Amino acid sequence: MEASLSVSLSCVLACGDVEGKFDILFNRVQAIQKKSGNFDLLLCVGNFFGSTPDAEWEEYKTGTKKAPIQTYVLGANNQETVKYFQDADGCELAENITYLGRKGIFTGSSGLQIVYLSGTESLNEPVPGYSFSPKDVSSLRTMLCTTSQFKGVDILLTSPWPKYVGNFGNSSGEVDTKKCGSALVSSLATGLKPRYHFAALEKTYYERLPYRNHIVLQENAQHATRFIALANVGNPEKKKYLYAFSIVPMKLMDAAELVKQPPDVTENPYRKSGQEASTGKQILAPVEESACQFFFDLNEKQGRKRSSTGRDSKSSPHPKQPRKPPQPPGPCWFCLASPEVEKHLVVNIGTHCYLALAKGGLSDDHVLILPIGHYQSVVELSAEVVEEVEKYKATLRRFFKSRGKRCVVFERNYKSHHLQLQVIPVPVSCCATDDIKDAFITQAQEQQIELLEIPEHSDIKQIAQPGAAYFYVELDTGEKLFHRIKKNFPLQFGREVLASEAILNVPDKSDWRQCQISKEDEETLARCFRKDFEPYDFTLDD
Repeated sequence: MEASLSVSLSCVLACGDVEGKFDILFNRVQAIQKKSGNFDLLLCVGNFFGSTPDAEWEEYKTGTKKAPIQTYVLGANNQETVKYFQDADGCELAENITYLGRKGIFTGSSGLQIVYLSGTESLNEPVPGYSFSPKDVSSLRTMLCTTSQFKGVDILLTSPWPKYVGNFGNSSGEVDTKKCGSALVSSLATGLKPRYHFAALEKTYYERLPYRNHIVLQENAQHATRFIALANVGNPEKKKYLYAFSIVPMKLMDAAELVKQPPDVTENPYRKSGQEASTGKQILAPVEESACQFFFDLNEKQGRKRSSTGRDSKSSPHPKQPRKPPQPPGPCWFCLASPEVEKHLVVNIGTHCYLALAKGGLSDDHVLILPIGHYQSVVELSAEVVEEVEKYKATLRRFFKSRGKRCVVFERNYKSHHLQLQVIPVPVSCCATDDIKDAFITQAQEQQIELLEIPEHSDIKQIAQPGAAYFYVELDTGEKLFHRIKKNFPLQFGREVLASEAILNVPDKSDWRQCQISKEDEETLARCFRKDFEPYDFTLDD
């Protein structure tokens, strides 16, 4: 059904399962409007009608009572309430209360697009009157996504949650998004790229962190999606069932403004999650670095170079996995599943990250923190990966402190394809933290590199946009230095500073390629590190 809303859309209220509690809902809406001014419309997802007696509904149906706002509702989710929705194409149920229909698009006079899909998922034929089928979802996608101008829609309304929506996001509480929800709704959300997606049915409130609709560095930036699940009206736990927001229609927005990424944006939860759920620890998927510090063996390749895309003539086989982390565009030298990786250098594996000894390290205990999934930089990490990276950093600080060392962490997101956080321990006897900071600032000035101090508790995601090149140092005091790379940058800068006479005094080690040792020696160092690190290993607590 294609229709037009005569209202000019800006202020919207969304609501979870009403379950026949019309008075509670509309009294609350009136109180909100009295306090915050009028809203243009109310969108209801989930069960509008409940198993309560119809006396309350009769008052609205007969006009004794009237909804204080234009209200649009989704259809039945069970056989019991099918009787209220006689017309599959939508109809007015009472004054100011409209049933949208089984599926379709509403376009407001201002250009705001609302896509709706009523019911719950059904894979059986014939499809019950309270369900949608794969055909319904594909016809909606075809209706919208086939034009080359299609960028996405403003709002998507469904009753079930999309399956996997919790992947890479903040916790969804008691709802297991790998088991609960509809895979068809996930597929619809992937295709439609709504700016807001509302759902209900789970009797809880969950506002997921916004997620991206594009692959960083491979596709042009697109707007983010906010998924919001709402609780049931008048629930005793006082969980949020009404959500107020203002929105400018996508087609009226400046393109640059539309694609601005929120600082807390995550990976897309549906990308490559497949129709599978995760079991146990993830095995991996991550890419090569050019002219940086590898911990894999180049000799086996006889120096064969890769193309600039990071692709190789041989693609690495990825074993079938329950839920894959983000995948690289081609084979990745930092993927533990890759045959090229020198696994003897891996010293610890967590759920989302792992530790490896650096090949040609500045010291015997120079390590790298690497994400298991394929992320190019810290800026792109999902919340759960960031959490484990921070856990590794804190644990390594404690570990090195017990050995009379302070550690320096740096990242260079330039001419690299897979995030490597370099963690270099510096003996306390060598110098103070201020000396390390001064050395970085002085050597940066000498090379016309603008190294700025940034607030200790600031998130690098707030400073660097996804895809932007940068160099970043974190000292043991929490002080941080940041350089936005605009053109060229010396690839070994971080190593050169730490290898200098002022710090570790090993200037001959400023290039990792000059520091390589035999595989046997590497195995010995890795064995020693694993043994020493074991008392601090938080992965053993799981």
